[in-house]
Amino acid sequence: MSERTGSQPIKLGSKSQKKANKSAALTPTHKGKADVEGLLSDEIFFNAVENCPVAISITDLHANILYTNRAFTQVTAYEKEDVIGQNEAILSDQTTPALVYETLWGRLSQKEPWVGMLVNRRKDSSPYLAELTVAPVLDGNGEITNYLGMHRDVTDVHRLQNQVSNQKSMIEAVVDASPSATVLVDKDGKIILDNLKYKALASDLGSEPLPEFVRMLKSRTHGRFSLDKKVNIEDVEVCLESTRFGQRWFSCFGTSISIGNDLIDHFFKPSMDRYTLLVLNEITEVRRKQDESRLRSLKELIAEEEFIHVMGETYNGAIHQLEQPVNLMSAAVSMLEKRRDENSQNGPVLDAMKTALDLGQKALGDLADMVPARRNLPKRAVNINQLIREVVSICSDQMSSAGIDFHWYPEKHLPSIYGYETQIRSMLKQLIENAIEAMNASDIEERSLEIVSKKISGFVSVEIRDSGPGIPEELELKVFEPFFSTKYHGNSCQGMGLTMVQDIVNEHAGLIAINGGENRGCLVSVQLPLKS
Repeated sequence: MSERTGSQPIKLGSKSQKKANKSAALTPTHKGKADVEGLLSDEIFFNAVENCPVAISITDLHANILYTNRAFTQVTAYEKEDVIGQNEAILSDQTTPALVYETLWGRLSQKEPWVGMLVNRRKDSSPYLAELTVAPVLDGNGEITNYLGMHRDVTDVHRLQNQVSNQKSMIEAVVDASPSATVLVDKDGKIILDNLKYKALASDLGSEPLPEFVRMLKSRTHGRFSLDKKVNIEDVEVCLESTRFGQRWFSCFGTSISIGNDLIDHFFKPSMDRYTLLVLNEITEVRRKQDESRLRSLKELIAEEEFIHVMGETYNGAIHQLEQPVNLMSAAVSMLEKRRDENSQNGPVLDAMKTALDLGQKALGDLADMVPARRNLPKRAVNINQLIREVVSICSDQMSSAGIDFHWYPEKHLPSIYGYETQIRSMLKQLIENAIEAMNASDIEERSLEIVSKKISGFVSVEIRDSGPGIPEELELKVFEPFFSTKYHGNSCQGMGLTMVQDIVNEHAGLIAINGGENRGCLVSVQLPLKS
């Protein structure tokens, strides 16, 4: 038998050529294609087809079977005598759609081979999936003389493929149903798999959140977390900033997964690739409730701190006011004692003055003992942006009721400073409340408050600008004096002013400046050093 595909027909070798075939196989040669074909006998062609592990059948133009090889019997269980002369339809399961057969015959009529899948039945009526190739056999004139069919049983392969596909679908369904955002990434940060919750998170944030999660996890674990090494993390909390949704908190879990490399180069030398599975549980609502409880505690703590400071300044002011008359009495007693011998009538006056002096000094001592001691909390790393956020939350009701348009422009990765957290928080609250009160005390219509936090050459700078009436230039330093205030009460100025703010800035070796400006509004700039 022979087959043509547009080239010369295969020439079958004669018996007289067998010895030449054997010697030619042992001797290198540069003979052409036709010469090589001539070295193969009909017996070799027959044995090659007969022993081919693929089921082969040859039919006439009506699909009646003329020949089958051994593999055909092994696949279909039909012996040669069972099928010779029978139509190929003997194998049909009758479940293959008619369109498949129409496509098959359409390709063959164009003298083109057809490759596809058919559902066949064996001799015992058991079905199997056949991967079939049918090709037309052409004669020397290019006309179809026969059809060559080759097929193999791919039932098990199909079943395994379906199992893999079904398992993949089930895994994806389970992952998508998870209430946690889940993402699988390779060592280069490329996303291999993500679920619907993660896709929704990326959509909410307006950008791919993975790089920010990786950066923050590295920071929170002090560099222990990395995509290119084996690592496991549990319940590491990170916070993402979103212009649309504000702060969003996540509890993160991560584990390394090793998966075999599927590149052909590694077929004989299998290798493993490392991937990282991240599970991101959103805890924003939990943190919000915690923050609300914490803010209530902070309000009480700040109020207590302010009360202690005000009481301390009040007592110190009273002591300062009493010291002058006590000092005068002390001087008077000294003078009277020197003149006692000159005028004996000064005795009763001197005794009264001494009694008054003793009482005055005792009062000063009592007042000094009553000055409340400030908490001596240790210094620590302080996140200024976090403190601003807390203070703004505390003052949000005041700003809302005053109709103030608030804007905050924080530097995204602002370094921490080393200081007293409670004091800095109280300082920020005092400055913001002063700005709110200044705008409330004026008749301005447009009320705005703007805060800018940023790093400036070794300092963290916080600028608070309001649209209030401002502070006259001649009072820009006086406002830091105790008991001075630009807010009038009756016919006098009373209050603590910005004394507490000045004390806290000084205690942190920082700088504070006020610029009332020519136009309405006031700018307070505070700079605190990064290093202690």
